[in-house]
Amino acid sequence: MPKVANHVARNSAELPSTRGGGYPGLPLSDVLRLPCLEGAKVLAGHQGLARRVSRLNVMEVPDVEPWVKPGELLLTTGYPLRGVPEGLAPLVTRLADRGVAGIAIKEGRYLEEVPDDVLAEANRVGMPVLGLPQDIGFDDVINQVLTAVLNRQAALLERADRMHAALLEIVLTGGGLDRICQEVLPLVDGAVLVTTPDGRVLASAGDEARLERFRERGMFDPTGRFRVEQHAVGISVDGTLGMARVVAGAMDHGRVVALTVDQRLTVEDLHLLERAATVAALAITKDQAVAAVESKYRTDFLRDVLSGRAGGPEQVVSHAHSLGWDMERPLVVVVAGVDPGTTPPGATREEVHSLQDRFAAAWSRVVGLRDPHAPVVGFSQEVVVVLGAGRDRDPEAVLRTVREMVRAVSGDGGGGRRSFSTGVSRVVDSVADLPEAYSQALKAVSVGRQMHGPSALTHFDGLGVFRLLSLVPDTAELKAFVEEALGDLVRHDTPEHADLRHTLSVLLDTNLNVAQTARQLHFHYNTLRHRIVKLERMLGPFTTDPQLRLKLALALQVVQMKGI
Repeated sequence: MPKVANHVARNSAELPSTRGGGYPGLPLSDVLRLPCLEGAKVLAGHQGLARRVSRLNVMEVPDVEPWVKPGELLLTTGYPLRGVPEGLAPLVTRLADRGVAGIAIKEGRYLEEVPDDVLAEANRVGMPVLGLPQDIGFDDVINQVLTAVLNRQAALLERADRMHAALLEIVLTGGGLDRICQEVLPLVDGAVLVTTPDGRVLASAGDEARLERFRERGMFDPTGRFRVEQHAVGISVDGTLGMARVVAGAMDHGRVVALTVDQRLTVEDLHLLERAATVAALAITKDQAVAAVESKYRTDFLRDVLSGRAGGPEQVVSHAHSLGWDMERPLVVVVAGVDPGTTPPGATREEVHSLQDRFAAAWSRVVGLRDPHAPVVGFSQEVVVVLGAGRDRDPEAVLRTVREMVRAVSGDGGGGRRSFSTGVSRVVDSVADLPEAYSQALKAVSVGRQMHGPSALTHFDGLGVFRLLSLVPDTAELKAFVEEALGDLVRHDTPEHADLRHTLSVLLDTNLNVAQTARQLHFHYNTLRHRIVKLERMLGPFTTDPQLRLKLALALQVVQMKGI
């Protein structure tokens, strides 16, 4: 047949686009309920009825593909379909690939019935094919469908504006993230969360039983952190999760997350989540501004307390009480210091400051659950906690408590958090002793990291001889002592000398029990005897000289302190 002019723009009707990628339209299943489509039948592609209609187009030519757009409902009398040379089935596939919402065909006059292969292909690709009665006018369909879509858009925009106004009212009246979650909750039948960028929950709303269902699905780690790294921003494939980023300027402050049980979130719901995220950013930055002033005041005061410059004990206790801190009880100082080399390379000063703020905030939340009257402040590279020691003053009980806190702060290692080492002081009975306790906790962090590497948790009393060695301020003197005692075993740090140092260490640990040492090192008895002779030639008669053994043992302990 002769080819009609290759354009359809004048017969295309569509909605104006909106910010954020265009309006998603109405599901085709809803469009079919309009009076203008009474009598229309779904001939194939039932599984695609959730496709959204945002435009309509009338097919006048067989090569319509270059002009169709995603979300279009394509109307045709069937006349152009007779001119598709390769058959209709491939055309259905190509239209589905271009995002067409459906094809509505008038059966009878030009196309008596839709071929079976076309229906089979439509079912395969999920492209709805509609059969229209002959008395349906395309102008009525276009007018009614676009009116319905525009009305839906207006209703959704009004809904979004109402929610935005309600959210802003929350912030302006001093409300926080919990109220924002409550305002967003009616969108879903599950739960709404506001989290930090690495998933720590700052606020939530929703039925606890439903939240538990999400935990059972592995969405949260054992510490209660939401696993943000497992989900992309947007709507999940199954539609049960929506997530928007909370951003203020260039700073990432977290996520707003909606979790549903029995409904599928839509693009409109995501737009509302994004509005909630914008308001959450306002609330967070406002809280940060207030907290920054309060935090500086609290930090300066505690720094003065730990340096002994805050005044007498009664004055310190009274001022601490005004800040909500209880310092009139047995106390221990806990210091958590970020391990060297764990800050992302190339991080700006603002990014490093943000990481430290998040680190301090995590400690504050965790400590607050166990001891709400304990001071928690963040210094430049560390967080300091003055924790109640309990009536029994048991160091082991204190260490267990701190270990639980460390586990809660560090989580399961996901989300980009930095490793840190923790030191715990002895129990003190007076705020006058806090400067010494702070010094002990700092020493425990430093020496514990040297002894055990990053992420060490060390009590000051657990340092043993390392505590005495750490009191020597001159590290050059310690190095000279080591070289004097161990000689070539440390001057020339070869694999052979390292192996001999290990042999010597085990010998001293077993009190020169040759048989036991040979078993531990998996050596033949004569091999170990040969090594002992070699060690005595290098170090002296340590097997018969107890003072030399003590000197060698101390030198080996200094070698173990990697930072010395």
